[in-house]
Amino acid sequence: MRGARIRAALGVLLAGAALSGAAPQAVSGGGTSAAGPAQLQDRCATLAVAIARPGMVIGKNELVPEGPAPAPSGASAGAAMTLPAHCLVKGVISPRTGHGEREFGIGFELRLPLAWGGRFLFQGGAGLDGQVQPALGSIANSDSLPALARGFAVVSTDSGHSGPIIDASFGLDQQARTDYAYNALDKVTAEAKRIIAAFYGADPRYSYFLGCSNGGRQAMMASQRLPLEFDGVVAGDPAMSFSRIALGEVWNLHVVARIAPKDEQGRPIYAKAFSDGDLQLVRGAVLKQCDAHDGLADGLINDWQSCGFDPVQLTCEGGKTDSCLSKGQVEVLHDLFQGPKDGRGNHIYGPFTYDTGIASSAWRGMRLGTSQTGVPNAADATLGLGQFRFYQLTPADPDFDPLKPFDNDEMLGRIRYTGGIGDADSPLLSTFALKSKLIVYNGMSDQGMATAMLVDWYNRMLAATGEPGRQAVRLFTVPGMLHCGGGEATDRFEMLDAITDWVEKGEAPERIVATGSAMPGISRPLCPYPLVARYRGGDPKSAASFECAT
Repeated sequence: MRGARIRAALGVLLAGAALSGAAPQAVSGGGTSAAGPAQLQDRCATLAVAIARPGMVIGKNELVPEGPAPAPSGASAGAAMTLPAHCLVKGVISPRTGHGEREFGIGFELRLPLAWGGRFLFQGGAGLDGQVQPALGSIANSDSLPALARGFAVVSTDSGHSGPIIDASFGLDQQARTDYAYNALDKVTAEAKRIIAAFYGADPRYSYFLGCSNGGRQAMMASQRLPLEFDGVVAGDPAMSFSRIALGEVWNLHVVARIAPKDEQGRPIYAKAFSDGDLQLVRGAVLKQCDAHDGLADGLINDWQSCGFDPVQLTCEGGKTDSCLSKGQVEVLHDLFQGPKDGRGNHIYGPFTYDTGIASSAWRGMRLGTSQTGVPNAADATLGLGQFRFYQLTPADPDFDPLKPFDNDEMLGRIRYTGGIGDADSPLLSTFALKSKLIVYNGMSDQGMATAMLVDWYNRMLAATGEPGRQAVRLFTVPGMLHCGGGEATDRFEMLDAITDWVEKGEAPERIVATGSAMPGISRPLCPYPLVARYRGGDPKSAASFECAT
């Protein structure tokens, strides 16, 4: 992000200064404001006039004094933190009337701190977006200050449509599909950089993109479709192969229905396919077989690639009891973790790794739900099925029934159109890798995103990009972590620090120390793939007792 093209590269502060309570420090080498805080206050009042252009509507520009952070949409209260004084800009790019007379446009929010240090952050979205979340730059898996409080200018977007984050009806509109897939990222990045330059009178020095889940997909999309726009990208638990994930979710519904008891109307009661005790049984067997492969039985499976767990060992020899699984349960579990395959036996999405998260409420919530009736509430049956019907299928099929037989190869043909614009799984990063850095991470117990898919992408990226890719990309796996956090895991770590140190200081993340509230007093190193955290002796609670090794 250098030169005229990147003139509005995102501005941000040194994280260390903010974390220590010091005033924001400018990034050396340019990218600092040519105006002081007092001038910027005055400039904020007239910013709408300065940045006006055809095709964009500015709905708000106002000075926000130092004070508490606003609550994200749907949250009951704001975060317990103080944000610095900043200029808040809200707008809509390319407002229009689209399919079904529905109003569309790419909404965005940009927060510009008066004490700016020359960095900018694009904050990734969540779910199916549809809402402009407060552009605070909250860092997934971190308990530290958000980027705005560290002096970053931060932007967020609704990705081109309005509605709940589980509502995929926007997918009936061609342009809305494209905006959500990638176009909103391009347009908002360009607009944010233009406004930053107008406000500060200077070009940002560094640009960053951070996101998890759909935000992780967007982060990977930024490195693939916008290779000149960001110096550093962090993609957490990315919904990378988005169309194939969706096909996997509806396929899961078909699979679990094989053993789920039926209600009076013949509808499967998914929640009853496995009891909590059944899932705990699997968790215990996985730990018993795989936990100590890294040198220490501590509840964390670091060496997941040598695990080789197969649920067939839990098959009941006679009738079903609490200490075994029925043959049908074993077969369904095997199919769920393998994921759907095409007619040649190739994985469409999967396989998933066995880990402690199978006994979590999150795994149940994704695959089984809690509904004791034939009206399911599992995420596969709500978010997954909805976005498959309206967004992934071409043409859309609101009446698609996952319980009726369907052919995976035929479905691959129907999702390839949206997959071509929305799947962030291109392995070619030859331009991005020349000057930029990418950190990708995934929870080993992620109930929706398969680590094996990321490993496959990483290896294909190395083959397509070569040594520059090896030097520019790191992949980390987090034992026990569910989707974007939680689980029996050390799920708290500092990826913003890691990416800024790598970009600005040349310090590649050879290991990242993680902690977690589920494991108080314990720290562990996260190691870049293919290395594994192995216990070498000493305090079993300390990350210092582990090394990243093959």
